[in-house]
Amino acid sequence: MIPRSLGGKKIAILLESEFIPEEIEAYQKRFSELQATVHLMSRLWNQPSVRFFSDEDTGNTPRTIDVNIDFQNVDVNDYAAVIMTANYTSVRLRYFEPPTGQPISAEQVRTSPAVQFYAKAMANPRIIKGALCHGLWILTPIPELLKDRQVICHEVVLADILNAGAVYTTSPTGVVVDGDLVTGRSKHEVEPFIDAITEQIQQLSVATNRFSSRRPTSSVSRLRVAS
Repeated sequence: MIPRSLGGKKIAILLESEFIPEEIEAYQKRFSELQATVHLMSRLWNQPSVRFFSDEDTGNTPRTIDVNIDFQNVDVNDYAAVIMTANYTSVRLRYFEPPTGQPISAEQVRTSPAVQFYAKAMANPRIIKGALCHGLWILTPIPELLKDRQVICHEVVLADILNAGAVYTTSPTGVVVDGDLVTGRSKHEVEPFIDAITEQIQQLSVATNRFSSRRPTSSVSRLRVAS
């Protein structure tokens, strides 16, 4: 069952230019309804704010989003979920620069700030990670983070995901949950994708509360009560 409230938990949404407006709007609307706080964030290149442009292949004027949170300036562990958005946002966020005076090398693909941020989220099982459509591209520079994980993605990125060692899994809903990693096939699955992330956050909260309630009272606490 989808919970009615996420109790003020924070949701990080990573985006860049070529984002899909309807996807971002769905996150803002649905998570706000669930009383969660949505933080849109990106790499801001030492600027207070950066304007990003949507993907438009229909001849319409691109829409814009102004982002003022740089993920390099936040603690990923403050978030209940970190979501990598669809389309080519993850490709753009994989950009990295070699150290001054050094040529580009294969090992440097891991050094992208966005890749490192998402990798830190992957290292914490108490953070629910979400990747929609092309979003898993953010993990391909560190393939061991995808190895043996059950995922679904858009067929455009499937070869890269398989080469990283992930296990492609079909689903009638277009959404696959593998513990703390939730993936969705495309932008069309954004609603069940949000539902699945919400359920995982809630289940984690329930499990944490149960564990806390079962912890034995310490001897110090008992002494204080007795006194």
